[in-house]
Amino acid sequence: MDRNPSPPPPGRDQEEEEVAGGDCIGSTVYSKHWLFGVLSGLIQIVSPENTKSNSDDEEQQTELDEEMENEICRVWDMSMDEDVALFLQEFNAPDIFMGVLAKSKCPRLREICVGILGNMACFQEICVSISSDKNLGQVLLHCLYDSDPPTLLETSRLLLTCLSQAEVASVWVERIREHSAIYDSICFIMSSSTNVDLLVKVGEVVDKLFDLDEKLMLEWVRNGATQPLDQPQEESEEQPVFRLVPCILEAAKQVRSENPEWLDVYMHILQLLTTVDDGIQAIVHCPDTGKDIWNLLFDLVCHEFCQSDDPPIILQEQKTVLASVFSVLSAIYASQTEQEYLKIEKDLPLIDSLIRVLQNMEQCQKKPENSTESNTGETKKTDLTQDDFHLKILKDILCEFLSNIFQALTKETVAQGVKEGQLSKQKCSSAFQNLLPFYSPVVEDFIKILHEVDKVLADDLEKSFPSLKVQT
Repeated sequence: MDRNPSPPPPGRDQEEEEVAGGDCIGSTVYSKHWLFGVLSGLIQIVSPENTKSNSDDEEQQTELDEEMENEICRVWDMSMDEDVALFLQEFNAPDIFMGVLAKSKCPRLREICVGILGNMACFQEICVSISSDKNLGQVLLHCLYDSDPPTLLETSRLLLTCLSQAEVASVWVERIREHSAIYDSICFIMSSSTNVDLLVKVGEVVDKLFDLDEKLMLEWVRNGATQPLDQPQEESEEQPVFRLVPCILEAAKQVRSENPEWLDVYMHILQLLTTVDDGIQAIVHCPDTGKDIWNLLFDLVCHEFCQSDDPPIILQEQKTVLASVFSVLSAIYASQTEQEYLKIEKDLPLIDSLIRVLQNMEQCQKKPENSTESNTGETKKTDLTQDDFHLKILKDILCEFLSNIFQALTKETVAQGVKEGQLSKQKCSSAFQNLLPFYSPVVEDFIKILHEVDKVLADDLEKSFPSLKVQT
């Protein structure tokens, strides 16, 4: 959770005095009286009298008194406790925070208020209550138009929390659909922000939205188009311009520059886009963007993830992001093979990367020689089952992509691959082990080409895989 560090605890004398007076909130040592005082101070800040008297003092409106900041930050930290969160709910604190967000121009105060609501929303009962308040929902969504990155970060965290609650997720999806300007705001953040924490959190919101509602995803894909995707191309001289995909690409580049391991969410967004025809078109029918996405993902799998000097176990950490990356590459490759950026010479590095991941997968799935059979218990079995499930998904993606590339190989490319080592006996054997028997026709066609290039290698592979022998 993104929140302030814990504040210093109250003094022993103060603590004992509060306990003795029955002033504690639930089972905590936090004081009801003190909390009432802080919330009353918040009410005073945004009261009509106070805003009028300070209307000429812009600096005072945007700055937060140090003592008040310390106290409200303590409430922010306390709100992670369920007893405190429920007490705040009972005291109608969300209404107070809504008033602050509607009236205050102080970025720090707005950030803290959204942050407290975000902590409170972690508890289902309160999340349902917050989500059912239409006015509060409107105010919170307007926070996405804020120019303050910390406030945007806390707003995104709150939205993600609510979208993750099945009981209220649809409420927020509909609200976001109704506010068309949210699309523009999110695109602006993704395309221009250099705050990686914010980019990752906004990406998680977009990913969750698209995962929950395909209709919304399609609306956003089409939103930036200058012409409908189903309109015949000859009716318009200009290619459609898709705003969403370039913005996702810019965010992914920025995130990668700081830490490639955080790319998972943006790769999954792209993967979700490739599950619908309009999404694939949004990627490949915009030549510059399609080329940039292909080059970024190509570089990730060839030079970043699961490299030859990495231990095979690295695959367990990278399996989800690799599944997304290879899935998008495969979709682009299958849908637009005539594009300039999909030149055949890039097939060999891709084959090398695909086979390397498959080889690492074989290593990961091998049982340790010194394993003591069933003394690991049921929990370990469950973990292995989960790992096997994710690795199977990755394997299916890799094999489909590898088979598509194999089908496009020419005699010249195979000869080059044999010479440079991408199509050595060991690597071909690894590929065949995974492609057979489901992609037998593809492997058989490859063997025919290999016979013309290197008959000895082809014969050796046929001996290792008898099912491929002599189909003339």
